[in-house]
Amino acid sequence: MSKAKFPIEQADPPRSPKETLPTMYDLPSEDPEEGGLPDQYHLWQCELCSATFYPPTYAPDQVFIASDLNLYYDSQHTGWYKRPDWFAVVGVSRFYAGEELRLSYVIWQEEIRPIVAIELLSPSTKNEDLGKSKRKGKQPTKWEVYEQVLGIPYYVVFDGYTDELQAFQLEGDRYQKMKLPENKVWIPKLELGLGLWLGEYRGKNRQWLRWYDAQGNWIPTTAEKERQEKELAQARAEWERQEKQLAQARAERLAERLRQAGIDPEQL
Repeated sequence: MSKAKFPIEQADPPRSPKETLPTMYDLPSEDPEEGGLPDQYHLWQCELCSATFYPPTYAPDQVFIASDLNLYYDSQHTGWYKRPDWFAVVGVSRFYAGEELRLSYVIWQEEIRPIVAIELLSPSTKNEDLGKSKRKGKQPTKWEVYEQVLGIPYYVVFDGYTDELQAFQLEGDRYQKMKLPENKVWIPKLELGLGLWLGEYRGKNRQWLRWYDAQGNWIPTTAEKERQEKELAQARAEWERQEKQLAQARAERLAERLRQAGIDPEQL
């Protein structure tokens, strides 16, 4: 008796997890309930701002810089805070009470406001960062805190998706948008400027925010300084080697002319 023949369904070949699981574009780094959580770009950009911030008008131990650190601003509401992507305070000890690492920056204890704050735009925080969002409850928005509560003199906003740089300067009690020739912001009190630099940082070539000096030179990071010093030392060694070769060649030519004149150069 012959066996009945049934068609055998061919199973689809297994698909790669890269094809079936969500990618980083489907799983953004930010929680909608807590905007502004850092992604890799935010971390590196803030790192570069810190690595190039050396205002010549202040001693290093009188400069405090921070990124993604809670900034408490209201002594009447001690639980209220904002978390700038990056900010700098000058004229204050680098360490809390001169010796401790800070867990946060508490304005009613420090008594010195930041001179500049930087926000890196993200889809979930863009409206708040640009002062276009309304209050939710009693707590003021980030823009209101920077502008009206703390009175931070300079507020810089950079969109890493479009490379658009915006800056606002406090005039009276309101921010006024600054004109930015060549995408640069100059801060006289610091004798430093902040601008867009096209270059490679951590192996990634793109537009980065970084600080520059009064001569318009981009301030190098420690790693860049070490590389420059190494290249300079190599160039100096090569120059000295060539000079030695030239001196030796001149001495040999002179000795040969002396021999042709019947003079033994060894007897001189």
